[in-house]
Amino acid sequence: MNERLLKHLLEHGLLSESQAESIREEIAASGRSAREILVARALVPEEKLLEALCFVSRLPLVRLYENPVPADACRFIKADVLREYTMVPFGFDPDDSATLLVAFDDPMNLKGRDMAAILSKCRIKPYLAATSDILITIDRYYGTEEMQEAVELYAQENIQPDAEDQLLQEDINSSPVVVLVNSMVEQAVRQRASDIHVEPTSDKIRVRYRVDGVLYVTAHYDMRLLPAIIARIKVISGLDISEKRKPQDGRFSINVDHWEYEVRVSTLPTVYGEKAVLRLQRKKAFNRNKKDLGLTDEDLIKFDNIMRKPNGIVLVTGPTGSGKSTTMYTALSELSRDEVNIVTVEDPVEANIEGVNQVQVNPKANLTFANALRSILRQDPDIILIGEIRDQETADIAIQASITGHLVVSTLHTNDTASAVTRLMDMGVESYLIADATVAIIAQRLVRRLCPACKRPHVLLPHEIAYMGLTREDAEQATAFEPVGCQRCNGTGYYDRIGVYEIMEISPRIRNMIAARASTDDLRNAALSEGMHTLRGRVGKLVCEGITSFAEMSRINLMDFEEE
Repeated sequence: MNERLLKHLLEHGLLSESQAESIREEIAASGRSAREILVARALVPEEKLLEALCFVSRLPLVRLYENPVPADACRFIKADVLREYTMVPFGFDPDDSATLLVAFDDPMNLKGRDMAAILSKCRIKPYLAATSDILITIDRYYGTEEMQEAVELYAQENIQPDAEDQLLQEDINSSPVVVLVNSMVEQAVRQRASDIHVEPTSDKIRVRYRVDGVLYVTAHYDMRLLPAIIARIKVISGLDISEKRKPQDGRFSINVDHWEYEVRVSTLPTVYGEKAVLRLQRKKAFNRNKKDLGLTDEDLIKFDNIMRKPNGIVLVTGPTGSGKSTTMYTALSELSRDEVNIVTVEDPVEANIEGVNQVQVNPKANLTFANALRSILRQDPDIILIGEIRDQETADIAIQASITGHLVVSTLHTNDTASAVTRLMDMGVESYLIADATVAIIAQRLVRRLCPACKRPHVLLPHEIAYMGLTREDAEQATAFEPVGCQRCNGTGYYDRIGVYEIMEISPRIRNMIAARASTDDLRNAALSEGMHTLRGRVGKLVCEGITSFAEMSRINLMDFEEE
């Protein structure tokens, strides 16, 4: 089986000979299967690996989000057993009601088949499904029940709300509150959430997940659970459980489905009790190929030219959550070489980059952006990343560093590229210094992709055509779609996000205009005349190509920007 799988992947160009040989060596040394090693190393996309496994095992493929699971198929096997063997029943054979259809992620999972047969007292017909698909299905059909059981157990134990010290005991893995918090985080990860909001209201606890940039309510709990949930979150993130009057920040790591996640925690006192927000980030998620960011071929050429500059300042702009950090980290990962000294100053350090010296801002120790920058300049840097330019002092030092032979990359909170120049001037930076130092300004947004499993064709209406600035001919050639909602996208109509970029390269003409304190509109028009594509135009193109919807274009509010 192992050799057949490797041979198939080699024949289809999904593995190199050196990778296959490395996997064979690990199989011999560890006894693990080729599939396990491929998943752990993430060498082959999950969909391609699944197709290869189906081919070599001759098992049929099932996409669980296309097959609603009958309630009676779920009654035989408990969720903990399903998770242990990564399997899920999804129906009965239409020709034999005594045969249970079960999806596995591993065709060699013979123990799982035996366990399913024993517990269900049925014959088992195995299918293959994606690991993520199986775990999401288990969460969908069993997750609410599991979390409700934890809530009921908590009530039965009658734990006093102020007895947080019970959560500090060593043997607490089976504690109902521990199970509840762990389940909350695991389900959020599987639903691709970036944040979990645990917030008290007047009569209940509301739990919301932010998925693809939008918050969705996922659960409500009795208010009596709040002290224990918040205490558990504080314990695992190293916060003071006795301090309830002041905001606190912490972090912890958790392993979900063989991936390690870094979780940043923020607590905040509100009128109804403490609120907690957990930011989820998979470790190494920032180490992406720039081709996966959403840059067009034209943008990739511009991006490469910009990052090859030996000195100057590159500004990445956009609102919070627009993917600026990912763009900067991706650029630094490519620039990181033995002969280049890269130093960053961030608040906070969101991910570790191999070969890069990263500094965490610490206001309590007087380690501000400005103070850290002064020290960094004595560290013989080639490239400097500044998490954010927040004030004139930081801006002045960054500009001076870029003029004196360093490449500086930083972020600003502005709507588009031209507005970044005005923002620096408003901070008090001289226009001639901005003109001399700036190499390029990149504005970006993250746009939700339509779910490919359920999107349906959409005829653009006259007001939509006008909003996007399309001609009637362009509208007729467009292949627009609209969201619907299905099991795969959890009813949202969208699945994953793509970046859209507006790149303003500072040409001699624009440099002179900046020095002369030209207006934002004049700078934008000059850049457009030199071939810059606006955010609005980029998103409109995605709508016409059926990648996103007009509703999503309206949601991110690009109305104020000029048409191309």
